[in-house]
Amino acid sequence: MSYLLSCCLYVWLILLPVRTSALNEEVEVLVILPKNNSYIFSISRVKPAIEYARMKLSGELYPGLNFTVHYENSDCGNEALFNLVNRSCVKKPDLILGPVCEYAAAQVVRMASHWNIPVISAGALATGFSLKEKEYSHLTRTAPSYLKMAETFVTLFDHFNWKSVLLILDDDKEERNCYFTIEGVHSSLQDYNVDVIHFDSKTYRVDTDDIIKQIYNTEVVIMCAAADIVRDIMLAAHRRRLTNGSYVFFNIELFNSSAYGNGSWSRGDKNDAEAKLAYASLNVVTLLRTVKPEFETFSMEVKKSMQKSGIRAENADINVFVEGFHDALLLYALALHEAMKNGINKRDGLQITHRMWNRTFEGIAGQVSIDENGDRNGDFTVMSMTDTQKGTYEAVLNYFGINQSLQMMPQFNSDHFTLRERPRAQIPHQEDKSSGGLGVSAVTGIIVGALLGTALLLAFYFFRKNYRITIERRTQREECGIGNHRQLREDSIRSNFSAA
Repeated sequence: MSYLLSCCLYVWLILLPVRTSALNEEVEVLVILPKNNSYIFSISRVKPAIEYARMKLSGELYPGLNFTVHYENSDCGNEALFNLVNRSCVKKPDLILGPVCEYAAAQVVRMASHWNIPVISAGALATGFSLKEKEYSHLTRTAPSYLKMAETFVTLFDHFNWKSVLLILDDDKEERNCYFTIEGVHSSLQDYNVDVIHFDSKTYRVDTDDIIKQIYNTEVVIMCAAADIVRDIMLAAHRRRLTNGSYVFFNIELFNSSAYGNGSWSRGDKNDAEAKLAYASLNVVTLLRTVKPEFETFSMEVKKSMQKSGIRAENADINVFVEGFHDALLLYALALHEAMKNGINKRDGLQITHRMWNRTFEGIAGQVSIDENGDRNGDFTVMSMTDTQKGTYEAVLNYFGINQSLQMMPQFNSDHFTLRERPRAQIPHQEDKSSGGLGVSAVTGIIVGALLGTALLLAFYFFRKNYRITIERRTQREECGIGNHRQLREDSIRSNFSAA
């Protein structure tokens, strides 16, 4: 009897952890992203990553969590809100992933916050989304925001003692990616001397001469624009010898860093050689990518799925959005599991949202750190041309957002970031309107010339008068026998004066 009781107790102890830790929960997930594959965060690109995470969660980590995922088109506009409302008329989701585009995300996050639904996005990176107190209270971001990226520049300015900056942005008035990017930089560099040049290259011909005039008055130039415009500006700067170390140039390229190091300056035209020299002074700020062994398997599986959906192999990149939405589902599952163990229902969206904040977990490419405001701490890298013969780029320093520190790489050269002294361009004097349109220098010259002329005339008059008196006195003492000679000499002198 005692043996049987012992066996029953043993079995009960083995089964106890399973009973207490087991979950059995259905989770409705709504993914709102563009169907158009021209976006690098389209449904076809991101869906394989979400499905990879869903299978991993249901099979290994949390077998009792069953995710049902629905995909709707956001179209980077009002379509996102319309599809959210239509889907919610049938059944409200427990979790929303996306949108990425700022204007689409703003509407969706406001509505979700009102409905108490958590929203996780690898987009919505604009500075305004950092204000979580009211309308964006349920938003968590699994990709570093533009404000996080701007912290890189603040640390660089402090480290290298730069004082002034010119921000150049191409604002397309539609998605406005560069506008929101530079907005973050501008907000962070308020303690410095900041000037801004903005234009819409689709409707306005970029005047590099005007841009160069502005560069003369600054130390650091930070650009966010199309690749061809950046090239035109760098060529113009090089031709005016502004790439000699007296200025520091940056281009922000967060989502397409692979373009650098592979001839980003090259267009196959007559300016390639000159452009390569110009780009030797151009630094690139982009995301720091860390890769762990599991990432290789993830990358292969996701790329295969992308190609099956019609995306060509050369365009099937694993970018920050693909990684971010994979990690978003992991983060939600982690917070939901923790909340349910503490008796919190999945419908308490605000509680689950706050459990995703101020924590660190392992993402698909490495460690992910979410700050106390629900935003991912960003790690960024600065790339520079290290081989001027080939024109290739390498990472020269890294910035780590979690402790706001810089790491100098072996290829780092401090001279490349140290400003050389330069003669300041002289500012032309303004014309004095009271002088009838003549400059101050011209008026002064006329007055001085007139005074000198008057003085010379007076001196000439008194000298002539005195000379004539001297001649007349001398004549009275001369003998009458030399009268003819005297007359000739006096006529000659008078002739000389008259000629003078």
